[in-house]
Amino acid sequence: MSNKESENKRLALKTSYICIVVNVLLSLVKLIAGILGNSQAMLSDALHSLSDVFSTFVVIIGIALASEKSDGDHLYGHERLECVAAVILSVFLFMAGLGIGASAAAKISEHTDNISTPTMLALFGALISIVVKELMYRYSAYVAKKVNSAAIMADAWHHRSDALSSIGSLIGIGGAMLGFPILDPLTGIIICAFIIKASFDIFKDAVDKMVDKSCDRETTELMKKAVLETDGVLGLDLIRTRLFGSRIYVDIEISADKDLKLTDSHNIAERVHKKIENQFPLVKHCMVHVNPK
Repeated sequence: MSNKESENKRLALKTSYICIVVNVLLSLVKLIAGILGNSQAMLSDALHSLSDVFSTFVVIIGIALASEKSDGDHLYGHERLECVAAVILSVFLFMAGLGIGASAAAKISEHTDNISTPTMLALFGALISIVVKELMYRYSAYVAKKVNSAAIMADAWHHRSDALSSIGSLIGIGGAMLGFPILDPLTGIIICAFIIKASFDIFKDAVDKMVDKSCDRETTELMKKAVLETDGVLGLDLIRTRLFGSRIYVDIEISADKDLKLTDSHNIAERVHKKIENQFPLVKHCMVHVNPK
């Protein structure tokens, strides 16, 4: 494992541990606010935050397995295991969204006359949850983009789903205090739609990285430019890219002078190989084939 990969793993795991501690503390705060503040919505929100602790453990396991070195049975490494973690988290996110939607639908069908009115403590707990969870989302999303981790990005969206859930709780608690308890379940339905959409986006991204999807067009064009600017390259005959978890594999065919010595042709291919791997940090390996011209 390179120094860069080790640093990325360290940062990813540090982020996950921070999220676990914050989620446990936040769950306790919301649990106390729900009990003392007389709010069923806040109690449900506390359980939602507690479930995020489990999802973060899935992320830690995925990152640890994905960073394992290549072995005799896995010559290309284990990066795709992180995508498996992202798929698992997307399912949890989908189920969380459905749970919020089902709960909201059930409340709409019930009579709201006998529902007790929450206190300001519950309202304050919802505000704390929104701020903390949004900050956790932003921090996790930043780290996910920096280390190119689908699992951490999935966990980041789990934090945002919790923030959205808390917004629903805030509106519901505030509405109940103002005499409009129906606002809580109506907001829950809208939040449910956003969470389910996010779960599908995470699932699609993880699956794309597991089925050898090509990297984006812009990156491919930059690679082509880098190859053609390499000394000794007369043409680019073929370039193929494929996503492998959070990394990229590249296969290239170039044209070179047919009268060159084998060692000279090899040196040209080696220059292309090193340029691609150095200029594009996400590239795990670049294979170069030389055609005579």
